[in-house]
Amino acid sequence: MSAMCAVEAAGSGLPYHCTMLEQRIQQQFFDSADLKYAAAELLARPIAQAVAALVSCITGGGKVLACGNGGSASDAQHFAAEFIGRFERERPGLAAIALTTDSSIITAIGNDYAFDAIFSKQIEALGAPGDVLIAISTSGNSANVVAAVHAAHAKEMSVVALTGRGGGKTRELLLDTDVHICVPHERTARIQEVHILTLHCLCDAVDNQLLGEQESL
Repeated sequence: MSAMCAVEAAGSGLPYHCTMLEQRIQQQFFDSADLKYAAAELLARPIAQAVAALVSCITGGGKVLACGNGGSASDAQHFAAEFIGRFERERPGLAAIALTTDSSIITAIGNDYAFDAIFSKQIEALGAPGDVLIAISTSGNSANVVAAVHAAHAKEMSVVALTGRGGGKTRELLLDTDVHICVPHERTARIQEVHILTLHCLCDAVDNQLLGEQESL
């Protein structure tokens, strides 16, 4: 806020340009809240199905691999951190690997093969039957995520796909044993906001299934 804006804000009211900015910021909150409210009923069932897949994987001695690009890479890492460390309750760590974190692996594969292979090559090396891949792509069309889904199926892994915009190419690849959590929106920021909420729902529900209901404080 400029000095003039600050002076005017302390007086009779906000100047026009400050008021418009605050309204724009508020609208971001409203749009995000509206989408989450609308998506709650639509996504509850596939999220519950994803929880079942994750619990089956973990209790069967498997692991979860997660991948995505940009903000979705951050989501993959966020999820793995909460599985290995904790979400809101103390428990033993759960096996999860974000395929987005090792710069040597990523740059080696990107340089020697192709950027499209940075996740699939890791899945070929690390994946095993019964593992789960969390594939995150707001459009569903990220080539390296699509390749990751192919690689996961080749390793007899289940896939939990987090997408938006109808699911793109990823949706076309999914099998009956996979789960598709598709945010009904076109805007990347809104889709990502629901993706992180979805990942929190997964962590909370997995803990609930493994540990039982949490006692009230």
